[in-house]
Amino acid sequence: MNPLLIPTHTRMKLRAFVRFTAAAALIVTAAQIALGQTHSANTSAGWVKSEANPVLGGNLGTCFDVALLREGGAYRMWFSWRPQKAVALSESTDGIHWSTPKIVLGPNPGSDWEADINRPSVVHAPDGYHMWYTGQAREHSWIGHATSSDGITWSRAGEKPVLSAESKWEKVAVMCPDVMWDAEAKEYRMWYSGGEQYEPDAIGYATSPDGNHWQKHPNNPVFKADPAKPWEQHKVTACQVVKRADWFYMFYIGFRDVDHAQIGIARSRDGISGWERHPANPIISPTPNAWDHDACYKPYAIFAGKRWLLWYNGRHGSVEQIGLATHQGEDLGF
Repeated sequence: MNPLLIPTHTRMKLRAFVRFTAAAALIVTAAQIALGQTHSANTSAGWVKSEANPVLGGNLGTCFDVALLREGGAYRMWFSWRPQKAVALSESTDGIHWSTPKIVLGPNPGSDWEADINRPSVVHAPDGYHMWYTGQAREHSWIGHATSSDGITWSRAGEKPVLSAESKWEKVAVMCPDVMWDAEAKEYRMWYSGGEQYEPDAIGYATSPDGNHWQKHPNNPVFKADPAKPWEQHKVTACQVVKRADWFYMFYIGFRDVDHAQIGIARSRDGISGWERHPANPIISPTPNAWDHDACYKPYAIFAGKRWLLWYNGRHGSVEQIGLATHQGEDLGF
């Protein structure tokens, strides 16, 4: 149609609509930039990768498998620092810009199971900070326990690991602990991964009154790979479990094969059985030719009042770095 044939008042309305639409788009874009967000075809269910990714790594070398707490308006991240074979602490006010890391728990030369320390879980309980971590040596993995008054200076709870591979499904490794304090039951609840040394196979569950003496669930593993879902047909590992209202939400890694991984969510009423996978899984997938090109590993999510922040380690080739994804609102879309 010839635009000159459109009545003048209609053309004016169209121009006003176009200006309004453009302005609205700019406002939305500015808000996303302020939040460090950018839309991506490699996420689903409302998750958005940060345009600032990776937020930790670079000249630090491989950084992976994190645990976080939000305290005093800031974030504290304990992460696995592969070149140092240690767990380090970094802090941030926005979850994107992080302080220079400080090693807080390193290898123990006097031990036969802690040549490499990694994969922490940190809880701030009524009696102080507790860290459960993976100790690795001789192609095996164990889980240890340490305590601290400030989250910086740590003391090991003992010379021996608090959890070892004993069952057939655990093979040679237990690792990737994720622990919460259940104030009502007055016990610690742990979800952990067991199986192969290079990427474990499934997720188990255990409880403890003191963080040192653990009782494994008789029906372990409580969460296994689903062979009917290609993206997680090989293994499921390294979960984080969050309690919100009447649900336990599990953020976990699903492996298509041993070298390619994505992130999914499942939920359960008791955190042990009846797991329901999210219909939009996987929620975070590798972005081609980006820093997380090959795999997205070990999610750790915090709900910060109005949105979820989820940190994960991405791999491109042999290098792993830490990135961030966000989700507006508490409802995860089940």
